[in-house]
Amino acid sequence: MTLPDTAANPAGADRTFQVDLRGLVDLLSHHLYSSPKVYLRELMQNAVDALTARHGLEPTAPAGALGIRLYADGSVVRVEDDGVGLTEADVHTFLATIGRSSKRAEKIAEQRGDFIGQFGIGLLSCFLVADEIHVLSRSARTPDAPAVEWRGRGDGSYTVRTLPASARPRPGTTVTLTPRADAGEWTRPAQVHALARHFGSLLRHPVTFDDGTGGPGEPGAPVNPEPAPWARTYPTPGARSRALAAYGEEVFGFKPLDTIELDLPAVGLRGIACVLPEAVPAGRRHGHRVHVKGMLLSEQAEEILPEWAFFVRCVVDAESLRPTASRESLYEDDTLAAVRDALAERLRAWIARAAASDPDLLARFLQAHHLAVKSLAVHDDEILRMLLPWLPFETTDGHTTLDEFARTHRTVLVTSSVEEFRQVAAIASAAGLGVVNGGYTYDRDLVHRLPEIRPEASVADLDPATLTAHLDPVDRETELAAAAYLALARDALAVFDCDVALRTFQPANAPALLVDSREARHERTRSQLAREQEGGLWGDILGALRQEAPRAQLILNQLNPLVRAAVAIDEPELARTSAEALYGQAAMLSRRPLRPAESSLINRSFLDLLAHALRKDS
Repeated sequence: MTLPDTAANPAGADRTFQVDLRGLVDLLSHHLYSSPKVYLRELMQNAVDALTARHGLEPTAPAGALGIRLYADGSVVRVEDDGVGLTEADVHTFLATIGRSSKRAEKIAEQRGDFIGQFGIGLLSCFLVADEIHVLSRSARTPDAPAVEWRGRGDGSYTVRTLPASARPRPGTTVTLTPRADAGEWTRPAQVHALARHFGSLLRHPVTFDDGTGGPGEPGAPVNPEPAPWARTYPTPGARSRALAAYGEEVFGFKPLDTIELDLPAVGLRGIACVLPEAVPAGRRHGHRVHVKGMLLSEQAEEILPEWAFFVRCVVDAESLRPTASRESLYEDDTLAAVRDALAERLRAWIARAAASDPDLLARFLQAHHLAVKSLAVHDDEILRMLLPWLPFETTDGHTTLDEFARTHRTVLVTSSVEEFRQVAAIASAAGLGVVNGGYTYDRDLVHRLPEIRPEASVADLDPATLTAHLDPVDRETELAAAAYLALARDALAVFDCDVALRTFQPANAPALLVDSREARHERTRSQLAREQEGGLWGDILGALRQEAPRAQLILNQLNPLVRAAVAIDEPELARTSAEALYGQAAMLSRRPLRPAESSLINRSFLDLLAHALRKDS
């Protein structure tokens, strides 16, 4: 709506935006903050920042002399601190102006990195659980400063009163909330205590909680009775390792395979990385627990580690990382990128130490997380050199390491797919060929890098010619006797663009081998589509892409009794049916997806053979 031009609103005059505070609070609750529980984190954070500013004024104040006191009895929630406090001018400037943070004031702009909150919207989170915020504060900047009372309401109105210093004998701030009836879930005494521990267990300043059940003057229960476990002193390195592992188990709920201590002094980051004891799905990234200056920021921060590091979960406390406005995630900047790279380097160093000095730990680690290590080794030469000899692969000798496999097979052949490996594994093993299944993620690339580690090893892709060259030909007399059958078989299988040959190979119980790569099948499919679309736009496009389509090859095993009986069949229709059945059986043994025409052939040949057997019996 456009305001009319009046004496109070002359044309062209600057005007001020009007803010619907209730609408803004609703926006924050549904789109900025993940839950109403963040109100307590915001209050504790403001208290911590106030204490930080107070220590800036009084650097000689004894450690632990200034703290934070929480109180919740079911009817009120109160957060009191011994921080720097506010003057009446501060109250008008910072509490009543949305988006203006006391941490951005010119006087302390150069110390902004010392404060957690810098956005000037944190206090609004209190309206998620209460309709009124009561603040009583006294500034520490002036010895005889009066107390100031501020009451802010959800409708956008507020009042300010100046009170005698006796209203608050010591500098600091007290924020009191009277929860709404619908906010009981987040303001019950037990819940407030739990939230305080959840958010503030690593805070450096002493924090206590009182639920009103103790006597007057009794100290509250400590929320953070001990420093972070990595900041404590231990009698021995072993005791330190056990304490860090126990903390990781308490936080994450699993016993770590190992615990890696993290320390980046340049950004003030300390913490631990807990190695998961079991494998996780490839690419599944775990959330990490990140504290900023002791205050919990997020339990789901994925961005502090690279994607390949999904075998650990971290809990860290950092000084220099920047939170986003919601203070529930990290701001992506150069500092975060540097931290991510540095932590990745710490994980690489841990893997290197395990490889060099703790083979049992390394073996347990690789048993669970070989896929993560493979993803790293593909692009990391150092990890490749250290761990490629240790990594397990599926081979014709079973699951073994490349180092062991290369000792037995001077030439290592690698397939391009899992189905190709399954087609040839038994035959190749019997022929003495060393074949590695390269169909799994990263495996083919890693096998081809084996000569970088073992220069004497040779690696080559497996192709049909390599395999068939190791199958023994039959003698000329046998070849001539089977010629008629082979001709019928080729004609029957022409629809699949499949040649038929007779060889001898082990194992003898394998009647046939179907040699057919995925690339060959794709090329034949493309050629078929080009023929079907000949003359049209797609036919021209597919024709331009067409290459010489390699044929599949059905290799019959002369050592197999069933094959010897089949090649002696003198009934043409039965011979064709037997060839189709042998093709179908070989296709199924390859464990690749069957085409509709192949499924139909298998069904038809089975029924035809069954009908022939029944006619013969009758």
